[in-house]
Amino acid sequence: MDGALTDCIERIRAASARGTPLRVRGGGSKDFYGEPATGEVLETAGLNGIRSYEPSELVVTVGAGTPLAELEATLAREGQCLPFEPPRFGGAATVGGMVAAGLSGPARASVGSVRDYVLGLSMVNGRGELLTFGGQVMKNVAGYDVSRLMAGALGTLGLIVEVSLKVLPRAPAEATLRFELPQAEALKRLHAWGGQPLPLNASRWAEEASGPALTLRLRGAVAAVDAACHALGGERIDDGVAQADWDACRDHRLSWFAERAGRDLWRLSVPQTAPVLDLPEPPLVEWHGGQRWVSAELGGADRLRRVAERAGGHATLFRANAAGTRTPRFHPLAPPLDRIHRELKREFDPAGIFNRGRLYPDL
Repeated sequence: MDGALTDCIERIRAASARGTPLRVRGGGSKDFYGEPATGEVLETAGLNGIRSYEPSELVVTVGAGTPLAELEATLAREGQCLPFEPPRFGGAATVGGMVAAGLSGPARASVGSVRDYVLGLSMVNGRGELLTFGGQVMKNVAGYDVSRLMAGALGTLGLIVEVSLKVLPRAPAEATLRFELPQAEALKRLHAWGGQPLPLNASRWAEEASGPALTLRLRGAVAAVDAACHALGGERIDDGVAQADWDACRDHRLSWFAERAGRDLWRLSVPQTAPVLDLPEPPLVEWHGGQRWVSAELGGADRLRRVAERAGGHATLFRANAAGTRTPRFHPLAPPLDRIHRELKREFDPAGIFNRGRLYPDL
């Protein structure tokens, strides 16, 4: 056990004995996400480094404090990647923060989420015990898959120490097509294309300066991408320009986000088949219709959550404009799910020291 991990365990045990909350922090790139957490900062920077990497096995094990940029650069040298395109929101994002936040980028609807690529992990629970779950192969779980439970928990169940991830080779070919379409027609086409053998990877619809447009990314074998381009039509975008735009979408650097910087940013997660929704403004639509971004003034929470519920989904206050807002960041849980959340919290963190209140104010 290295010194950084020993120090973390000692701090966790001391905090548990005193009932002192700890705020787990990687690079701080997602401090805005979730409810404001309280407590002494527990940095993960010392838990860094790529512990093992087998390109031929498509598996990497990496310390939680490792910069995400470092991991992605290592994978790129071997022609591999994290296909779910985790958002970085700046250069300080870490692997542990990536898993804890559970956020995925433009390709999520086609390739899966960060949770789907977590093979195993080591963590320290609220009792200061070092626990290991899963492993380095896909079929390694008997019973409940605890390692994937940590994805999206926002550090409320324990300190992630290291993670084993499945990685994939980069696709041989890629193309981005643009179609000038209103939202309803864009959703209709996405639904139709989803039922065809097309190498769909990512999509984005928004009201642009030149009008409403659907942007579609194809990835796969050269022949498959070429055939899809021929069949779908549209305007093909230069690869360099397209890559810059997808990166900007991934990290919320598109002009659409910049223009709404002074307002609350909401994320609606709905079925891909949901129609055009009654929203305060035309949204930015991703994930083939499954994710819809919208900005709203203070006080619009109830309306947005009702709209999301009617569509069969939920709404998250992703980024609050005003500090100290009392609007809950996450959609209220149904009673059975609320009970499960509380029981898991008590089991992993009986003294309630980890990221107190980060998911829900009273958890």
